[in-house]
Amino acid sequence: MKTGLFCNYENHHQDSRRAIFEQVALVRQAEKLGFEEAWVTEHHFNEVNLSSSILLLMAHLAGVTSTIKLGTAAVLLPFHNPIRVAEDIATLDNLCNGRLLFGVAKGGPFPQHNQHFATPMGESRAMMLEALTLIQKLLYETDVSFNGEYYQCDRLCVYPKPLQREIPVYIATGDDAGIEFAAQHSFALMGGPPFALQRLKKTVNTYRALNSSGGEKFVLARFFYVGKTYDEAVSEALPFIRYFSQKMQANSAQVMQNSSSGHQPFDRTNICFDEDYLLENSIIGDVATCRDKIKKFQDELDLGTLALKPSSFSLQKNQESLQRYNQEVQNYV
Repeated sequence: MKTGLFCNYENHHQDSRRAIFEQVALVRQAEKLGFEEAWVTEHHFNEVNLSSSILLLMAHLAGVTSTIKLGTAAVLLPFHNPIRVAEDIATLDNLCNGRLLFGVAKGGPFPQHNQHFATPMGESRAMMLEALTLIQKLLYETDVSFNGEYYQCDRLCVYPKPLQREIPVYIATGDDAGIEFAAQHSFALMGGPPFALQRLKKTVNTYRALNSSGGEKFVLARFFYVGKTYDEAVSEALPFIRYFSQKMQANSAQVMQNSSSGHQPFDRTNICFDEDYLLENSIIGDVATCRDKIKKFQDELDLGTLALKPSSFSLQKNQESLQRYNQEVQNYV
């Protein structure tokens, strides 16, 4: 199992420049500690998560790191022109010397995103899959002609081409159509912090029933803090967990008011934003607790990468937590 860092560029102190460079400091520390991957999220219209320009942030990371692989977690494809994404991804792969990992998602459920990017919520999954199909052609083929439902091009070549012969692709999805698409193309899967273990097991098992050779690359992101004691860890992480819980529950209520969105009520076997649920399903606690939780995820999911999201508002505390993970947890799991 590889260890990754999950990067949200969180502006807890109402200082955008500080937020950006504190996240950069964590990525650089993770690289020094031997973490294999850093995954950057994409968020929009959010006063706390400042990673709207995900590929621009990653281009900066490419210049200040040298060994850690850099992953998108994920590019929200329905909100972008896939031709431009192909150009940017290929350029970024060259900038980071072939260290790029390409994760994609459909986005949501955030109605404001779909509204202002003119993307119907009910069509975003189909748009994601079609966009990814076109991007893959543009990255590795020439004179590409494509006539899809949402995107078209005629005898198009994009440059530069990627440095890697094939950039690894990851899809954040729990939908059967998305899982089947990933399995057919041997793309890997990603699971986010609030996703229940039961849902993740179903997703991975569905994939492996269709393709036994790609599921071992599964990336699981989890909120994380390892402290000297269990109570210290919970106390340090709780303000972040509480903020996330309240914000996502408010957003979920807004989504559910829109009966045409097609979204079902959230429940604990699928995805849940309750505070106690998030604490239980995160890797938060003392050294022994964190070891046990990681082993459980390993046993149930056969992880390729565990992407840790440090959950203190303090850069120093997060750095101490990563150091403690490196010294007292990583070699025991």
